[in-house]
Amino acid sequence: MDSKAISFMVMMGALGNILFLISYYVGPISPGVALDFSLVGAFLAGIFGGPLIGLISGLFVGVLPGIFFGPLGTGSWLGLIGLPIGKALTGLTSGLIAKWLNLSGKQHCSFTIPVVLVSYVPECLFTVAYFLYLMPIFLGSGGGTGILAFILPKAWAEVVIISFLMAALVGNVGFREFISNFFKATRR
Repeated sequence: MDSKAISFMVMMGALGNILFLISYYVGPISPGVALDFSLVGAFLAGIFGGPLIGLISGLFVGVLPGIFFGPLGTGSWLGLIGLPIGKALTGLTSGLIAKWLNLSGKQHCSFTIPVVLVSYVPECLFTVAYFLYLMPIFLGSGGGTGILAFILPKAWAEVVIISFLMAALVGNVGFREFISNFFKATRR
């Protein structure tokens, strides 16, 4: 992996964390539940950089959400580990699917919205396992179906919004060319 790929991963991680901070303070829904558009960084990294870059960027993207919903929230140390893993799953999955479909190489790809929606499924399943099993086992409290009733609809609404943004970016010739030039040396 060259320095351009590494800097892209760090930039997507930073973008995700900045978007998280903005949406966290602008869109609180209830205590411990807020809007979170940090997945934009993971989706960009996965779709344009591939599965490995999506995975690592997803880990970076999950740092601030992990801190805010982990030690500073109700997730304790488990949130600091679990949230980056969930976001990394989304980056990895979007990278795998986008690579398989050559999504970043197509100008007007109608697959972008379904790819983004399907790419979130592993993180969604991980989120369910996190709240129903990991929190009660490792923390002895928290989790349960009550919090999932707030988090899952909110998360899917965010992913639907993000899917339209990703479709616009994938369909934008200038943006796609900028990113493809960025990865010319690292693409195989």
